[in-house]
Amino acid sequence: MDEKNKTGILLESGTNEIEIMEFKINGKLYGINVAKVREIMVSESVTPMPLAHPVVEGVFKPRGKVITVVNLARYLFGENASQGDRDLFIVTNFNKMHIAFRVDSVEGIVRLSWADIQKPDKTVSGGEEGVATGITEIDGNLVVILDFEKIVAEIAPRTGIQTDEVDKLGVRIENNQPIILAEDSVLLSRMILDCLSKAGFKNITKFDNGQEAWDFIQTIKEEQNVAEEVALVITDIEMPAMDGHRLTKLIKSDKNLKQIPVIIFSSLINDELYLKGKQLGADEQISKPEIGNLVEVIDHLLQKKFKS
Repeated sequence: MDEKNKTGILLESGTNEIEIMEFKINGKLYGINVAKVREIMVSESVTPMPLAHPVVEGVFKPRGKVITVVNLARYLFGENASQGDRDLFIVTNFNKMHIAFRVDSVEGIVRLSWADIQKPDKTVSGGEEGVATGITEIDGNLVVILDFEKIVAEIAPRTGIQTDEVDKLGVRIENNQPIILAEDSVLLSRMILDCLSKAGFKNITKFDNGQEAWDFIQTIKEEQNVAEEVALVITDIEMPAMDGHRLTKLIKSDKNLKQIPVIIFSSLINDELYLKGKQLGADEQISKPEIGNLVEVIDHLLQKKFKS
């Protein structure tokens, strides 16, 4: 899928919709947010890398760019899946990285509402930190939407959120202003909360998706001083029920709430989605896993808000 085609399916901002690309592995249907996909390629020869993670096949070099190849069947099922000539590489771009995932086939692209995507039950997702970020039904078939950030973080932990970034900021003063965090990943939300607590932010309320955060904000929006209940909102983009773009739009479209600073903290901050966030009124947009940058931006927005 080239950039021209990709641009042709971009969604209107803040509508709570998502484009899901369906693909198959071992006859089972899975999904990935189209916003993460840069290209679909016929599989190529891969050069193995010494001491690589068992699910990493190696690297290849399309058009002069070295890209790591992950065998999704091996990751999901722990088996040495056969590699066929008709396999495909889904080349992705998130967290400022390009990674190719080997799949059996790509079935198509479907537009859905985030409201139609459910968080998987812990009993079927492998516990709190399962690899499925959501489950939906498409044409009568259940499709598991995979948490690609978690997959990459497991394979290469140094690509994820690093607490030592907060240490580099030096001595911090405790801050008790109320902050809302909307993040559906149990693993990432725990890491974010740990880092923010380490940075001195002690009054953070976490919600699993934008809908839960919005429901809470609705209960306090008529109060005379909303800032005493919500000083700042940090939101992911990809979340079941309601995504971060929709949450941002709702906050910034409300006369009683629009003064609340909103930071979008997501693996999907590319040029296209940055423009979307800006149109919706996001005060800042930061790419995961830049936790040190997030802390500095929170400092700036809270100080700016206090002075105003």
